[in-house]
Amino acid sequence: MIYIKDLMSGLDIFKALSSEIRIQILELLSKNESLNLNEIASRLNLSNGAITMHIRKLEESGLIEINTTGGKHGIQKICYLNKDKLMVDLRSKDTDNLYEVDIKVGHYSDYQVTPTCGLATKDSIIGDFDDPRYFADPNRIHAEIVWLTEGFLEYRIPNYLKSNQNFREIQFSLELGSEAPGYNNNYPSDIFFYLNGVELGSWTSPGDFGDTRGTFNPDWWPPHLNQYGMLKLIRINREGCFIDGYRISNVSLDQIQLDYKSELTFRVAVNERSVNKRGLTLYGKHFGNYSQDLLARILYDVREG
Repeated sequence: MIYIKDLMSGLDIFKALSSEIRIQILELLSKNESLNLNEIASRLNLSNGAITMHIRKLEESGLIEINTTGGKHGIQKICYLNKDKLMVDLRSKDTDNLYEVDIKVGHYSDYQVTPTCGLATKDSIIGDFDDPRYFADPNRIHAEIVWLTEGFLEYRIPNYLKSNQNFREIQFSLELGSEAPGYNNNYPSDIFFYLNGVELGSWTSPGDFGDTRGTFNPDWWPPHLNQYGMLKLIRINREGCFIDGYRISNVSLDQIQLDYKSELTFRVAVNERSVNKRGLTLYGKHFGNYSQDLLARILYDVREG
C-alpha cells in the first residue's frame, strides 16, 4: 500500500493519475499480473510511442514497476503494479507531532503458539518446523517471518510521550496472511487485534498466499511454502478503529485511557473469537512483498501551558 500522509508529498502520484490513459493502464495491470509495452499499447489501441510517456510517468510516481527482460523479438519492458492500495490522508497533520518505531516480527514480548508453526531469519529457519519451543530461542528477535495456526504474538511499543502530550492516533502497519500447511490461496482466517488487552476488531485474511514468489524472499526460502501476505494499516483514534480506512469497531483511544505513563502492547491473535481458525503469518522486511517490519506510528497533541 502507498500511504500519502499529506497532500503535497503526493503531487507526483496525483499528476500521474490525472490522465485517463494512465488510469486505463492501471486498470489493465490490476487485472493482469504483468503486461509488456506492446500488450498495453495493443489493448488500448495506441502506438508504442504514444504509450511510452504514460508508462514513464507511472513509473516515476511509484505506481508501477518495470523490469527489462529478453524475448523473441529483443528486449522487452514488463510492467507490474507496484502496490495494490493507495491511501491518502486529506486532513493535514503536524508531522513533527509523531514518531515511528520499526519492530522485527520476531521481537515479540509474549506468545502462545499451536502448530503448524515456525519462524525464520533472512538466513535460515530457527530450530525445527512445528516445534513451539523454538519461539523462546534468543535468535527469534532476528526472525523476519513468523507463523502459527492458533495463538497470539504480542509486541511492546515504546511510549515516548511527555507529560504535556496526549495520544491522538496510533497506527500499525504489517504484512499479514493466514497459515496453511504449505500454502493455500483460499484459506480464510479471522485475525483479531488488541491494544493493551482491549479488542480492537478483526480482519479475515483470504488465504495463505504462495502462487508467486514473494518479492523480498531470500533465495533459500522453499517455493512450496507461503510467499507473501497483504499489507494492512490499523488505525485507532478518538472516532474508533479502522483497517485500511474501514471501521472495524467503535473502540476509541478514550476508552483505552492512555497517557504518557502507559505501557503499550499490541497483540495479533487467532483465538476462540475466530470462527475461521486458519492461523496467521507475519512477514518482515526480508520476506513477502513489502520491505518493512511491523511499523508502529504514534501521533500526538501537545497541550499548551
